[in-house]
Amino acid sequence: MKYLLSNIKININEKIYLKDPESSSLGKRIIENSILLIDEIGFDVFTFKKLGLKIGSNESSIYRYFESKHMLLLYLTSWYWTWLEYQLVFSTNSIENKKDKLDKAITVLCQTTIIDSAFSHIDEVILKRIVINEYSKSYLTKEVDSENKEGYFSVYKRLINRLNDIIVTINSDYKYPLTLASTVVDGAMHQHFLKDHFRSITECNATVQPTDFFKDLVFNTLKIK
Repeated sequence: MKYLLSNIKININEKIYLKDPESSSLGKRIIENSILLIDEIGFDVFTFKKLGLKIGSNESSIYRYFESKHMLLLYLTSWYWTWLEYQLVFSTNSIENKKDKLDKAITVLCQTTIIDSAFSHIDEVILKRIVINEYSKSYLTKEVDSENKEGYFSVYKRLINRLNDIIVTINSDYKYPLTLASTVVDGAMHQHFLKDHFRSITECNATVQPTDFFKDLVFNTLKIK
């Protein structure tokens, strides 16, 4: 799978950026170091001025790629969801057994991320941590409906629909496949957060992973033996 991923390009909605950061070395440095800096100080206090100091470039040069840090966060999270979608498709495409396919899909969506060397300027482990901690800030805004119409969250929704399709093949009579699918995708992020920060309100820990919980939840909900 790593070989396949090394030959793909992560395509992001062109409305999110002003200039494709993948088109230049500066753009890639902006992406690489924004991930590191947001992880270090948090998105709330992250600024383009601080990023410019980190990469040794003028703040204005960053604005040539993104009009705001909100749009940069949308880019980073869209990149993550697209990358995760590729992981899901490549991992499940050749699996014919429906139960095994669902099992693998939940594993891909809920597991702890391991760095993928196919993208040298992006640390997927840190990026997932940003998605876990900061993704809600990209849509809990007054502009969410207009941005949704622009397709800014399309890949996130498409990922959920892919899991929904797998669930439906298992049990077409189940009334809430989309709700279950979105619960898995969003709930996995939440359980990873709880595991790291609020350990007293989750059974997930170093040995019990969110993957274990969501397989139990989905398989019992769908009555799969």
